[in-house]
Amino acid sequence: MQPFSPSHPYLYETHCHTSWCSACAVSTPQELAQAYFQQGYAGIVITDHFLLGNSAVERSLPWEEKVREYHNAYLAAKDWAAGKEFDVLFGLEHHYGNGKEVLTYGIDLDFLLAHPDIHLLPLSKYSALVHQAGGFLSMAHPFRDRGYINMAVGPQPEYLDALEVFNFFNQPEENEKALALAKEVGLPGTSGGDVHEKDSPGIGQAGVAFRHRIRTGPELVEALRSRDFILHTPQLFQQA
Repeated sequence: MQPFSPSHPYLYETHCHTSWCSACAVSTPQELAQAYFQQGYAGIVITDHFLLGNSAVERSLPWEEKVREYHNAYLAAKDWAAGKEFDVLFGLEHHYGNGKEVLTYGIDLDFLLAHPDIHLLPLSKYSALVHQAGGFLSMAHPFRDRGYINMAVGPQPEYLDALEVFNFFNQPEENEKALALAKEVGLPGTSGGDVHEKDSPGIGQAGVAFRHRIRTGPELVEALRSRDFILHTPQLFQQA
């Protein structure tokens, strides 16, 4: 892995999944946290697939039990990191229809408990509630072309705070389209590994680097809104 930027030495993964809540993931929260810690990251944001996405959470459970399962995955990784120079933050990857998803930062368990069935809302209403709570939305892999994604439905930047302009598992042209749109609409970009297992090649190849450590969701939102960060990709650091 290339050295982190001297001006922005704290690198965070902003897009990763655990087996506890994402059906497509194979590693536990603790295994994932350890893998990133060993690669020199300052921390991770756990963004498990929310209830309309590829969730491993039993959808028939009462609302409180469902959202607590998401929070418990975060707590397990956070407990593993206790006493280490490593931060674990809570997030979600919310599927809002047609295979489109938004990475959600700066929310917490209380927010989810206060909004039963928020996953059923259209992006406009979901975005409004997240923003009212001080949260931040970055669209995950905006131009990923896969069979489960309706490519006729484009991003809706009016409801977003950022676009994931580098996703390790995207094709280069897919990332390039996301970067072009971010520039066109004046939104910052984020970089994510979209990692689902502790041995993923995406670990060390993506992330967002900050000037200082990010210990809480509100701190992450503040740092992202400031645009004072640098994107990490396999090629180089890029100003966001």
